[in-house]
Amino acid sequence: MGVRYSEIDAVIAYIHQHLHDPLPLSRLAGYVAYSPFHFTRIFKERTGLSPQYYVSSLRLQKAKELLLRTNMSIRDIGLEIGQQSLGTFTTRFTEKVGVTPSEFRNSAPQAENHFRALQQLKMWTEPLPESNLFSSVEGTVRAEVPFEGIILIGLFAKPIPEGIPLYGTLLSSLGNFRFTGVRPGVYHLMATSVSWKMQASDFLLPYATLRSWSKEPILTAPGFAVPHQEIFLHPPRLDDPPILISLPLLMNQFLHRMFQHSR
Repeated sequence: MGVRYSEIDAVIAYIHQHLHDPLPLSRLAGYVAYSPFHFTRIFKERTGLSPQYYVSSLRLQKAKELLLRTNMSIRDIGLEIGQQSLGTFTTRFTEKVGVTPSEFRNSAPQAENHFRALQQLKMWTEPLPESNLFSSVEGTVRAEVPFEGIILIGLFAKPIPEGIPLYGTLLSSLGNFRFTGVRPGVYHLMATSVSWKMQASDFLLPYATLRSWSKEPILTAPGFAVPHQEIFLHPPRLDDPPILISLPLLMNQFLHRMFQHSR
């Protein structure tokens, strides 16, 4: 994307600094002296998300951190991020992260087990069903910095890694990937990595993992050939959307599929 809108960097930094404060659209737009309409347009062009969606996603990311690093009750954590109802907070967290707040809080031992199980596999290729129905999405994953570990890659409905990807897999190394039988629709290709040197806490709260996300959506339709996708994993950037989906959950689902294929 040629235009980066550098003023958005200042707004994003401001959001991080004032995440506990009310952040209505008028306040964010006023910070850079734009109209709400113009500000929303350029913010979404830069980040892929509306300002309010971005703020709410950062607050859910904060909730993940509070669950793992404090003894605050789940109700109080919900209140801390602006959710007045425990039920609403639990429902929204589960939808975006893939597990309940309680399950996430207690997931470190299982996360470590899933990661070590993948490490023992070392190299693998997930069998893919050959399908002449619908589309295939293929591409290559590279990294801007040296990397050894696993890559989690998927097609999401929105330009943010939240909820279970509609199509997803794990790669044992940099290289090629392929999704088959992708139904007609609009998707966002997103990926992150977990280095073999990391501990469970590093990918339960994936602040430092390499990542990549497509600001331009992928369109699949009958008779339409999807272009080859080039993915470049990069260190975290200020305007990257938070990684909300539980990475250990995706690891566990992948291990289950591998076990099913080996029977």
